[in-house]
Amino acid sequence: MPIALKEWAVTVRALAEGEQLVTLRKGGIHESEKHFRLEHDRFFLYPTFDHQRGDLVRASHQPELRRALEEGVWPEGEAPEDSIWFDGGIDQPDRVRIRAWAEVAGHFTVEDPRCVDALSPYYVWTPDYAEKRLAWKRRHPLQVLLLRTHRIPRPVTVKVKEDYLGCRSWLQLQRELPFEGTPVLSDSEFERASEEICSIVGGRELALA
Repeated sequence: MPIALKEWAVTVRALAEGEQLVTLRKGGIHESEKHFRLEHDRFFLYPTFDHQRGDLVRASHQPELRRALEEGVWPEGEAPEDSIWFDGGIDQPDRVRIRAWAEVAGHFTVEDPRCVDALSPYYVWTPDYAEKRLAWKRRHPLQVLLLRTHRIPRPVTVKVKEDYLGCRSWLQLQRELPFEGTPVLSDSEFERASEEICSIVGGRELALA
């Protein structure tokens, strides 16, 4: 069964539109040893709504928060209102749409807040939130994943199962999905951005766990 990486729905949208190229990870409370391990070099992007908050996404991408609701299939009459959406996150829908997959083009660690701030053109969160990710569990460096994202030809609707919930990074989806589609950025666009990102993080790349 295919593997998926959980990310905020708004982040998945940004990755699938070429507006975000990196994700920043330290792990969740249900992770092994409570820190992130990069165990796969390509995976589908699973949109989650856990802990997703409007005040942690920069102003330029506030409209994407509302559009991210389209990634979920809500019970009739139960779609969350904007007041709930922007007040501190919402519950999970019954189904989500998988619309993209990614391959890891680079895996780095950073410990300097200036480095996290310099990466801000390549993510949609507020700089404050990104720096909080760095500060959490200070003994562990922040892991930066440079992702080459591909949109699949047609989004696939997946039922949300009990074991998909919680603060974990990796899921095993209970249905077949194709690694098909085209990259969201051209080769030249991605190469230029990759060179800039590698220069920011210093080029210290980690091996797959």
